Amino acid sequence: MREFIIATDSCCDFTASLIEEMELTVVPLSVLLGAESFRNVPGEGPDPETFYQRLERGESAQTSAPNVALFKELLRPHLVAGKDILYLGFSSALSATYQNATIAADELREEFPEAQIVVIDTLCASLGQGLLVDLAVEQRRQGKSLEEVRAFVLEQLPHIDHWFTVGDLKHLRRGGRLSAGKAILGSLLHIKPVMHTDIDGKLKPVDTVKGRRKSLIALVDKMGELMLPVEQRVYICHSDCLEDAQFVAELVKERFQPKSVTIAPIGPVIGAHTGRNTVGLFFQGEHR
Repeated sequence: MREFIIATDSCCDFTASLIEEMELTVVPLSVLLGAESFRNVPGEGPDPETFYQRLERGESAQTSAPNVALFKELLRPHLVAGKDILYLGFSSALSATYQNATIAADELREEFPEAQIVVIDTLCASLGQGLLVDLAVEQRRQGKSLEEVRAFVLEQLPHIDHWFTVGDLKHLRRGGRLSAGKAILGSLLHIKPVMHTDIDGKLKPVDTVKGRRKSLIALVDKMGELMLPVEQRVYICHSDCLEDAQFVAELVKERFQPKSVTIAPIGPVIGAHTGRNTVGLFFQGEHR
């Protein structure tokens, strides 16, 4: 059985330590913040607090997928070393990243016909994508083959639950998820949306609650409704609101006693579209 590596992209929002621990190859997306361009890589670009301050001041943020050439550049060394590749990519409903990875894989297969290169559209985002990568890495560590891990990942896809709430409705309005009238009224009434990423990998508003604290509790309530009876590895992301993420983490630990809870900041690519004070909760559920 040939050795294989697991690759993903920077929209998994993993920290540098998680990337190193899981021995991942991560292909970065890019961000243009005002006139400053940088890769979505831990340690590059402004720190999270500065990034969100600049967004709040009105600086525009544009994001771009890694091109085919970058995928080939970062994946080719593993093929030269005689290894196969399993790539788990950011949702195709939200980015061209998966499509570019598919093109790169087709071209690399011509160059390395003996290699197995598997590209999977996770239909996930942020630490939901990270949770799926984590589960895949665990399978590889157990000695599973690339085909066995591929089958496992496809089986898990419909069960990676993404639930989140945002601090400011204006970013949903800009992204077309909410009308301008509803965004203004919701802000005045302190109404917070509870949203999820559906089975098609798209962002969908599901519910609304009044007040920030209730929106955070609602995330944990959703986990109580939907979680599978498995040993849960829970991930929580946040955009410059660590205390809120810690509040959610303590509720999850108290109510469900998961195997682990990992908190990490939302990277600038996802953060450019969610804005400050977003909190996301990710777990294995009955369905998306």
